[in-house]
Amino acid sequence: MRIRSLGVIDDAVVELSPGFTAVTGETGAGKTMVVTSLGLLLGGRADPALVRIGAKAAVVEGRVVMRPDAPAAVRAEEAGAELDDGALLISRTVSAEGRSRAHVGGRSVPVGLLGELADDLVAVHGQTDQQGLLRPARQRQALDRYAGDAVAVPLEKYASAYRRLRAVAVELEEITTRARERAQEADLLRFGLDEIAAVEPVAGEDAELAAEAERLGHAEALASAAQAAHAALAGNPEDPEVIDANMLVAGAHRALESVRSHDPALGALAERIGELGILLADVAGELAGYADDLDADPLRLAAVEERRAALTQLTRKYGTEGTVDAVLEWAEQGAARLLELDGDDERITELTAERDGLRSELSVLAQTLTDARVEAATRFASAVTAELASLAMPHARVTIDIRQTDDPEGVDVDGRPVAYGPSGADEVELLLAPHPGAQPRPIAKGASGGELSRVMLAVEVVFAGTDPVPTYLFDEVDAGVGGKAAVEIGRRLAKLARTAQVVVVTHLPQVAAFADRQLLVEKTNDGSVTRSGVTVLEGEDRIRELSRMLAGHEDSVSARAHAEELLAAARADG
Repeated sequence: MRIRSLGVIDDAVVELSPGFTAVTGETGAGKTMVVTSLGLLLGGRADPALVRIGAKAAVVEGRVVMRPDAPAAVRAEEAGAELDDGALLISRTVSAEGRSRAHVGGRSVPVGLLGELADDLVAVHGQTDQQGLLRPARQRQALDRYAGDAVAVPLEKYASAYRRLRAVAVELEEITTRARERAQEADLLRFGLDEIAAVEPVAGEDAELAAEAERLGHAEALASAAQAAHAALAGNPEDPEVIDANMLVAGAHRALESVRSHDPALGALAERIGELGILLADVAGELAGYADDLDADPLRLAAVEERRAALTQLTRKYGTEGTVDAVLEWAEQGAARLLELDGDDERITELTAERDGLRSELSVLAQTLTDARVEAATRFASAVTAELASLAMPHARVTIDIRQTDDPEGVDVDGRPVAYGPSGADEVELLLAPHPGAQPRPIAKGASGGELSRVMLAVEVVFAGTDPVPTYLFDEVDAGVGGKAAVEIGRRLAKLARTAQVVVVTHLPQVAAFADRQLLVEKTNDGSVTRSGVTVLEGEDRIRELSRMLAGHEDSVSARAHAEELLAAARADG
């Protein structure tokens, strides 16, 4: 991360180790600003009071390495972000006026998106900020992963049966609750199909009838025109003196025939005129036939108009495009829909039988899940309780409450009040009794701030490798402990860091000694301006800081020897 103008930090780069990073420094140096910076990147509340005095805005930038198929990467890409060489760049800006902006993968995004990404990126455990496993849904998911195949196998079968049962229930409800509407729809379809069947329309019939009506309505004019055209082409038998087109063409043909032998060009023209004469004769014959065949019967015209009226009535009701073809298409679709509606009773019987079978299957699988979870919960609770005994909580006892859910989104089975949700019928909640005689309570309510961080550390150690969150942040996890208990906290943090990235803000050298990387937050004052910076400690610098944490000053010989001993012991333990 890079932090600029946030609290006492002017400009600092925080290089976190892939394993265990310890953040140390004197009280008031600004260690909390490191936690606050990460909180801002995770969508935390933007407080303008955090902006360094004299600065316009505080800026926190982070580079998070992740797989392209990681849930956070997928969600970020859905929002338009892009990975940069396998890393997601996140930034948060808080102005002195209180305005806040967020960017992910080069895109401006709502701050709420940072909170969504945080669920899959970092689990924060501190005095006032607890996330991740405090949520019952995450506790159930983690317990299921802890249980392994004993839960995973039946859960996969259960989830498939649950999805199918939901689909069957929805379809069954839709059919039964809309029975009256569907009956009305079926009646309308039957009426329409009967009306269409009574008329018996034929595809394209409306266009053919329109053409025939046009012809019958102008029969006299058509016959007169045909006769006049025939006379012009073939002459009038009653008046042989009238010259017609056939006579003129024949004369032209004879004139050229007499001289065609003298010039091939005229011979070719003579042949074309001969063809013209044949064409005129054919057209004249068709005109004569047309006039003879033309039906001018008014009764036929009335029948055509009556048929067109019947078709028009159908097209207005059922032809979306105003054609007989559209009416026939409606009839085809309506017949198919009617078959579907008429088959409702049979479908209800089939769905009811399938629903009952799925309910029985779901009940058996849910009980299998509950049994597996109860067995895993017993092992888990014992393991966490044993961890707490080494973390200065020797009398604490952790249990897991597994109860049946009343999730309103679930599916009731056999009329019982329990609701079967997507992951079974169980709600899982971690309970803590911090001392003998205390009633077990949810861990968020049963422990003080310092105890809660240690409980969550114990939980995370036991769950190591099962929780998908890749980074854990512990703030003041060592509050109120020291000595051997502090060493055990350091050892367990190092153990957790074998499977995840761990960041710890601590004041205990016994914890810091186990870190793969130690960062020092150090305050400086030039007389007018106070600022803090972040330094990676190595070699002699790390020994000096551990000595300061042990004895209060860096030059104590005994503290130095103790610091070297702590580092050696931590390395040997690792």
